[in-house]
Amino acid sequence: MSDTPKFAVIGGGSWATAIAKMLCVNVDKIAWYMRNTSAIEHIKLQKHNPNYLSSVEFDTNKLLLTNDINEAIAYADYVIFAIPSAFLSTELEKLTVSLEDKIIFSAIKGIVPETSLIVGEHFHDTYNIPFDNIGVITGPCHAEEVALERLSYLTIACGSEKKASTMAKNLNSHYIKTKISDDIIGTEYAAMLKNIYAIAAGMAHGLGYGDNFQALLMSNAVREMKKFIRKVHKMKRNINDSAYLGDLLVTGYSVFSRNRMFGNMIGKGYTVKSAMMEMSMVAEGYYAAKSAYKLNKEYKAKTPIINAVYNILYEGGDAKQVFKKLTDKLD
Repeated sequence: MSDTPKFAVIGGGSWATAIAKMLCVNVDKIAWYMRNTSAIEHIKLQKHNPNYLSSVEFDTNKLLLTNDINEAIAYADYVIFAIPSAFLSTELEKLTVSLEDKIIFSAIKGIVPETSLIVGEHFHDTYNIPFDNIGVITGPCHAEEVALERLSYLTIACGSEKKASTMAKNLNSHYIKTKISDDIIGTEYAAMLKNIYAIAAGMAHGLGYGDNFQALLMSNAVREMKKFIRKVHKMKRNINDSAYLGDLLVTGYSVFSRNRMFGNMIGKGYTVKSAMMEMSMVAEGYYAAKSAYKLNKEYKAKTPIINAVYNILYEGGDAKQVFKKLTDKLD
């Protein structure tokens, strides 16, 4: 690897667009893979992604745009995956180049359905990538606020402090502040779980619960998150740090949160299918709720909020009745 590492972004959505924007501040050229060839042509001509964060204007001289995932990965030393977890395996089936010696960073907030693993564990177990070559990019941060260049914070987690620092340095700017962590597993599970809790917050809002209950729900959610993550990966961590509590709060409360929006629609009476169709975006928490519920059969953490969300989304539970029972389990 050269002293000046090369970067690739895998994905065409809002987070991929935001990360491409961040990298372009510090990097001369990045490879950017997306499946949508018409979006690629639009960016080349109009300098912005027509489907996500369209206010972000790119210097196209800094972009190697491609619809060939192998071309993007072959170009890079650091590969950042920013696609919905439900579609990761399908994209990786296209690989003909090796991931050996690549440094993989995940900006995916979910579990890979085919293996029931968080993304870092999936790359480690399926592609034999050492954990020192795997990292996580997490918040508290919404892509929409990156597009607006509002002050935002990122936590970069990796087993290698040097690689975490390299990624942090190349994402840092006057509106992005970064910190590094060695808790790869914990931060990635937190990023997955907070989407479930954001759906719960949205459901509560849709059902007519007020701010007092929302505060109680989020307080219980962070404690539930702590219990779950401790069962999965016990190490010294402060659950009140921004990578855990901060990311939970912004996802649970923000108007930009698609998981909260999805939950709000369910609370108002939409079916899961109709809510997904109307949003036309992926709410990662929908898939995460099923994965977390199944995982917890092994870990046996006390998770009444996850159980309630799973019941409503997958077992046809009536949201009003399920939340009425949930209120008696929170404190």
